Amino acid sequence: MKILFVCVGNAGKSQMAAALAQHYAGDRLEIHSAGTRPKSAVNQQSVAALQEWGIDFSNEVPKGIDPQLLVSADRVIVLGSEADVDTRDYERWTTDEPSARGIEGMERMRLIREDIDARVRQLVEKL
Repeated sequence: MKILFVCVGNAGKSQMAAALAQHYAGDRLEIHSAGTRPKSAVNQQSVAALQEWGIDFSNEVPKGIDPQLLVSADRVIVLGSEADVDTRDYERWTTDEPSARGIEGMERMRLIREDIDARVRQLVEKL
């Protein structure tokens, strides 16, 4: 089964989701991530938040959406409210945004990590 995680920049949330899914699913699932407007580098706080759990995606680079991957993916999951994809069938995860409550820095990233982790665990268990 092929899963595609998408966010705007493919620098933080979708990269975290992909790294967590790969960690939990191993070779059982084919995991990808992409962004609607990819940034130039991954978010270092996102990397650090997962490194705290022994998961490293520091060698990843943000990438745009491959149209063939978009249509061939069994599940497309869009993280956050800002990204949109041109496909009829996707699931949106409206993730926690601690900055809306004035929480910034690593504390913010850890809360985002916790939210995404719970969703990814549930997804991997279902699949």
